Amino acid sequence: MSQDQGPIYKLTKWIAIIGGVLWIGFEFYRHFSGMAPGDISFVDGKNLFKDGRYEKAAEYFSDTLEKNPRHSSALRGLANSNVQLKRYDEALRAIERAIQLSPEFGGNYALRGIIYDHSGRHRQAMADYEKSLKMDPDVAEGMHWLDRLLYNVQEKPPTVADRLEYLKQQFALPESKRVLRIPDQDEKQRPYER
Repeated sequence: MSQDQGPIYKLTKWIAIIGGVLWIGFEFYRHFSGMAPGDISFVDGKNLFKDGRYEKAAEYFSDTLEKNPRHSSALRGLANSNVQLKRYDEALRAIERAIQLSPEFGGNYALRGIIYDHSGRHRQAMADYEKSLKMDPDVAEGMHWLDRLLYNVQEKPPTVADRLEYLKQQFALPESKRVLRIPDQDEKQRPYER
């Protein structure tokens, strides 16, 4: 059996080998040719963020921004990481830069609203929530069911629209009766990248 496989076998074998090498080469080219500077560290930062390693994620997003200062997604990632680390001023600086780069993206305003909300600037949060919902109604959908499955989130978390409605209800009450934060519940909220 191992003596002479015949010319058809040899030709087929070499076609398969060459085809495999060409396919792998094409996939590498396709993957890396479309990447902007810093995209690899950005992907690493997203993975670290998903794992709850916010300090390390912020480092990777910062590394991405050193390589590509106009990387809007890295700015949002840095802002989200800083929110989780309760560094609201740094988060606000990052999202302001993202808004300058992509003023038409409604998610930027939603994130700035979240930053304002976490830092106790609720009226500014409401204004940004409203703006984001007008610009991109899909912001109201919140976390996609597939993300909830991947993150093992049993109940659908409140959306920007839910939070806006809640804040409106609270601001309709006398100041002494308002409940703008519930720390126990707020800490349970799972952050995610949209």
